[in-house]
Amino acid sequence: MKKIVNLYDAKNSLSKLVADALSGEEVIIAKNGRPLVKLAPVEAVEPRRLGSARGTFDVPDDFDAPLPPEVLEAFHS
Repeated sequence: MKKIVNLYDAKNSLSKLVADALSGEEVIIAKNGRPLVKLAPVEAVEPRRLGSARGTFDVPDDFDAPLPPEVLEAFHS
């Protein structure tokens, strides 16, 4: 079901509108009858697992070595 609510009314009933959106109802907020935004639940994001890229690339031994002078100079140009 779709619910269209005027912006003025949405300010006064935001908690209810959020609850409606979380329960699956499509909530559109309009101004002067023109749809502006749609309230929708945020999809759950799985937390990143540390070490998940282990073994997919090799870090060279000189990874943290100082940069050559010509490269450093390019940053100061």
